[in-house]
Amino acid sequence: MTDASAPITQDFVTIPRKMPDGPLNLLGLTRDALHDTLIAAGTSEKQAKMRTGQLWQWIYQKGVRQFDEMTNLSKEYRALLTENFVITLPEVVSKQVSVDGTRKYLVRIAGGHEVETVYIPETDRGTLCISSQVGCTLTCSFCHTGTQKLVRNLTSGEIIGQVMLARDDLGEWPEPGRNPANTARLLSNIVLMGMGEPLYNFENVRDAMKIAMDPEGIQLSRRRITLSTSGVVPEIARTATEIGCLLAVSFHGTTDEVRDKLVPINKRWNLEALLDALRDYPKVSNSERITFEYVMLKGVNDTDEDAHRLVELIKGIPAKVNLIPFNPWPGAPYQRSSNNRINAFAEIIYKAGYASPVRKPRGEDIFAACGQLKSATERARKSRKEIAAEAGIS
Repeated sequence: MTDASAPITQDFVTIPRKMPDGPLNLLGLTRDALHDTLIAAGTSEKQAKMRTGQLWQWIYQKGVRQFDEMTNLSKEYRALLTENFVITLPEVVSKQVSVDGTRKYLVRIAGGHEVETVYIPETDRGTLCISSQVGCTLTCSFCHTGTQKLVRNLTSGEIIGQVMLARDDLGEWPEPGRNPANTARLLSNIVLMGMGEPLYNFENVRDAMKIAMDPEGIQLSRRRITLSTSGVVPEIARTATEIGCLLAVSFHGTTDEVRDKLVPINKRWNLEALLDALRDYPKVSNSERITFEYVMLKGVNDTDEDAHRLVELIKGIPAKVNLIPFNPWPGAPYQRSSNNRINAFAEIIYKAGYASPVRKPRGEDIFAACGQLKSATERARKSRKEIAAEAGIS
């Protein structure tokens, strides 16, 4: 496991916003950066704040990408924008729709790399699972994405672009003249649970989520956004103060020995260090309870003893435990725990006073379920023996 000595914010190349031999892409710029960019292009300082607000609403509230359609801007100013800038989303290469309605998008970003984004419809809401990196560096042994090497971080524009392309596909942008606050939300929640470790790409994730939460933009409450981390301890407090969204933790093991194999970042920040960081998160971020994600692996982490240890570990932390039946993938070295074993585990957690929902697998037929994401062009298979050896199991 090489990650134990890696820097907290990993130094992987982020593609510049400038299009190849062309104008600057405005997508993903913070308000301040957009303001400064407009001034650099010739907007007067006196008008820059107003122009920033106008552009912001056109792009993120109304979903408009063509400057000629921004009718409250003068023709001369639209010409200036067209000459210097573009508003370009990542490209949807393909879309698959599961029998349960889950949609999986294969998304191409700058450099020709690909990531996957998943939309999960439910009766009263719709959740979009977005990626933050091309591949992943954490090599969690039960996760298909972990078998794909990390290529680079996504830019803030590529992260928020996933939200926008999903809204395109869902037809969710408000109709002209309608108040967006009165528009039904098909995409009501975001989870940063796709490809990559969000806290190893903190600044870009933060900037993208600020756009998603902006009251003049996409307008999602911070309580509608959940960031999932495998346990990058030093960035947890920063997440509380600079983003303030809900937090989920890929926990999966109740001893350091087991978690070292399942989530190797545990070798750098062990259970004690992780839990110490989590205790302060809800009060610092004014957040609700922390979600402990726990994948159920047959004969590995699913005993009654594991359940009782889990209860002791999280004592004193406002929490719920989300039990995830293992989602198989080609070459996976694990099997899913039986329904009886999962239910017995859940009952112990529930009787201890914690909500313990069992996540219903969604989109398994299109490899869109938790832990199954891996971009098509990077899908070179490792053998079951190779993966098992890396996981430290026989």
